Amino acid sequence: MDFRAIGMGLAFALMWSSAFTSARIIVAAAPPLTALSLRFLISGLIAIGIAAALGQSWSMSRSQWRAVTIFGISQNALYLGLNFVAMQWVEASLAAIVASTMPLLVALAGWAIFGERVSRLGFFGLLAGVAGVTIIMGTRLSGGADPLGVALCVVGVMALTVATLTVRNAASGGNILMIVGLQMLVGSGVLAVVADTTETWQVAYSWPLAAAFVYTTLVPGLAATWVWFLLVSRIGAVKAATFHFLNPFLGVAVAAAILGETLGPLDLAGVAVIAAGILAVQLSRQSRG
Repeated sequence: MDFRAIGMGLAFALMWSSAFTSARIIVAAAPPLTALSLRFLISGLIAIGIAAALGQSWSMSRSQWRAVTIFGISQNALYLGLNFVAMQWVEASLAAIVASTMPLLVALAGWAIFGERVSRLGFFGLLAGVAGVTIIMGTRLSGGADPLGVALCVVGVMALTVATLTVRNAASGGNILMIVGLQMLVGSGVLAVVADTTETWQVAYSWPLAAAFVYTTLVPGLAATWVWFLLVSRIGAVKAATFHFLNPFLGVAVAAAILGETLGPLDLAGVAVIAAGILAVQLSRQSRG
C-alpha cells in the first residue's frame, strides 16, 4: 500500500466519520427526513450529471439495478434515515460508534448465515467488537442515553448490513458514479414520501445549518464516495475496507471537537476495543484472500 493510498484511506475515513456531526447540527434545526431527502436529491443529481459527463450510461445489468434499488432503500432511506431521526435524541459520537460496527456485523453474518470460514484473528475481532459495543452501550444507557434513539441506530446499521450482504457480488460494470447517483434518488424519493406524512416544514435558519447542509451534501455525500471508489480501484475492496477501523476514533473525535461532546474512560476503552476488532477482522480477510 503506497502513501497515496494511505492518504486516500485517511481522507475517506475522516469524511465518513464527520457526517454524523454535521447531521446532528442539521436535525437540531430542521425536520430530519425532509432535510435528508433534499440532500439526496441534490447529491444524486450532481452525481448523475458528473457520471453522464464522464460517459457513464443509464444502461445497466439486472444486478446493477438490483443494487440501485436495494441500496437506495436500505442504505439511504433506512440506514441514514433512521440515524438522522435518532440524532434528535442521541449524540453524534454514539451514532458514529454504532454505525462503525457494520464491518463486524457483515463478518458475523457471513460466518453465522453463509458458513464463511473465520480465522482465529477474525474470531478474536468479532469477540472484541461485541465486547466494545457492550461496554459502550452499558455505559451510555445507564448514563441516560435515549433507548429509542439507540434502537433506531441499531436497526439502521442492521439494514445496511443486510443490503451489503445482499448485493456484495453485484458488478459495477464501469457505471459506479451513475449507480451511486441513482441510489441517492431512490433514497430521496422514499424519504420524501415518509417525510410528507410525518413531518412539517419548520426550520430554524442559521449559518451553521447552511454550512452543515452544504458540507454533508458535498463532502460525505459525494466526495467520500468518489474517494472510496478511487481507493478500491487502487488497492482493492478488502484492503480499502481496513480503513474502517479508524471510524470509531474519528467519529467521536470530530463530535468532541465540533459539538463539545464529552467521552468517559469507558467510552474511550470501548471505542479502542471496537477499532481493534474491526482491524482484526479486516486483516483476517486480507490473509484469507
